[in-house]
Order: sequence, then structure tokens, then C-alpha cells
Amino acid sequence: MASSPQGWHVWTETWPKIRSYSINQRLKIGIVGETGQLARAISQSQAARSGLTTFFNRQSLDLSADPEDLRDALSKFDHVDVIINAAAYTAVDRAEEDQAKAFAVNGTAPGIIADYCNKRDIPLVHISTDYVFNGQSRLPYMPEQDADPLNVYGASKLLGEKAIKASGCGYVILRTSWVYDAQGQNFFTTMLRLAETRDELSVVCDQFGRPTYAADLAAACLSAAQNISVDSVKYTGTYHVSGSGPIISWAEFARAIFEIAKPYLKKNMTVHNIPSSEYPTPAKRPSYSALNISNYEMMFDSQMQDWRSSLQIAIDEWQKTN
Repeated sequence: MASSPQGWHVWTETWPKIRSYSINQRLKIGIVGETGQLARAISQSQAARSGLTTFFNRQSLDLSADPEDLRDALSKFDHVDVIINAAAYTAVDRAEEDQAKAFAVNGTAPGIIADYCNKRDIPLVHISTDYVFNGQSRLPYMPEQDADPLNVYGASKLLGEKAIKASGCGYVILRTSWVYDAQGQNFFTTMLRLAETRDELSVVCDQFGRPTYAADLAAACLSAAQNISVDSVKYTGTYHVSGSGPIISWAEFARAIFEIAKPYLKKNMTVHNIPSSEYPTPAKRPSYSALNISNYEMMFDSQMQDWRSSLQIAIDEWQKTN
């Protein structure tokens, strides 16, 4: 059984404060999505509190709708300075059977939004995924490396990326990984929910990456929105954002969650390593999908939080809401 990530017990004594981000209070941002993890995190930000950030939910902007209906609905964005697409079809396993909807939401719709942005000279910030890669690398993936998705979800997100690039609009594509928050349905909340009734779990130990706290991803989106609204030519491109810190397996992430949450749990949790072959899923996952985030940090002069410090913040948030 693998141990906790190296340096864990030392780091927990020296967590830095959560990264904050100041945004131009006059910047009008249109957000596609309202109820997902990223949209919730943006809604709690300074940008949302400014009153100039508008969220468009599925009822007002359905990304799975007929393309012509979607084009007509995009007129709602005529007043904004920049668009952040925080909506996606994220059910990785369900996408294997629900391919038409996955490609409509993740592939076709981003291209339609990007065409709208190009015609009106509005820059676009779009979220993509580490699952565009096949997992054969053993070093964190650079944005310029060839994509080769293993599943429908990754292929649909890659199609969306290509459509945005082909549109001619100013864009920032942010690929991210292992996103979680303290409220939604994700690995973090699932582990804590299972801890209510169990004292041991078996978790996959041969898939590696880095977790990303939704609030950190939101800050990266707002930084990208601020900068590309000022200089579309300079900042247009594809970047990687995730938590910084050690690369870990899902099993190690589970241990880290239970270690920090220990004061709030009824019992000590034991995590057993299992290979992914013992936990088959409809969609194949890359065995390694860590992202090299240096290009984002250098271009936007913004350092991503170590995932261990963000995990403490998430635990605190979870404890307050539960």
C-alpha cells in the first residue's frame, strides 16, 4: 500500500492562504453555465459580487439545442466584454453511450459560441480537459503535445478545442484535471460520503495526475478573462491549469482527503490500492494525465495553489456546509 504523498505531514503545518484575484470592476463577463462546480466557484468570487457578471443556465442557453436555436440564443451576450464557457457534458462514462449529446455540448456548441465571439470581437475563455491525452507520457503534458483521447468525453472536448481555434476568435483554452469542490458530486465529496458508513475503501492506484480545487480554477478563468479582454492577440492560446504540488494517484488523493478530514470523521479510514483492471469502467482513462502548468503561470504571472493547501480549504468548506 502506497504511503501519503511525500512531505504531507510537514506541509500541513504551513498551508498558505487561499490565492485571491482582483479583477477590473468594469469588466462585463458572461458565464455559460450556472450550477456546475466552476460556475459555483465563479459566483462566489469578487467578479460576481461586482454585479457585472451574468450567468446563463441551461434554460436560457441550452448547449445541446439545435445549432440554429443556440445561435439565436447567443444574442443574450451582446452586452458582455468576454465570455467564459463553464458548461460541459462531464459524465465521462455515460458519454460512451450518450455520444450524440456529448459531442453536441462539448464539440459543436463551443464552435458556435466561438463563431459568435469572432463576429462580435468578444474573447472567449473555454475549459477543456486532461483527458484529451492518452496517458503514455511520464512527464507532465505540455499544451503543444499531440492529443490522443481514449474515450468519447476526451474526443468531444478535443473537437470543441479545434472548433474554437478554427473560428478566428480570441480565445484562452484552459485544460484542467480532477476538478472538485465541497458541494457537488465529485471524487472529494464521494469519499467523504462513503466515510459515513464505511471504514475502508479500495481505490485505483495506477492513474496519476493532480487535483484541482474549483475555486483555484475559477481564479485562473477570471485572470484569463481579464488579460485577454485587454490584449486578445498576446494571450490567445491553449494553457494548462491544475493544482501544483506532487503528482499522485486516486488512492493517494483519497488518503490525503481522509487525513485532513480526520477531526470530522467518526472513524479512521483505510484505503486499499487496486489496479484499474479491478475497477472496470465504460470509459477508458489515461494512466497518467498530469499537466505542466508553467506556461499558464508565466504568461499570466499567476501561481497555481499547491493542491494540498487547497484541499484544507475544501475540507473546511465541507465541514461548514455539512
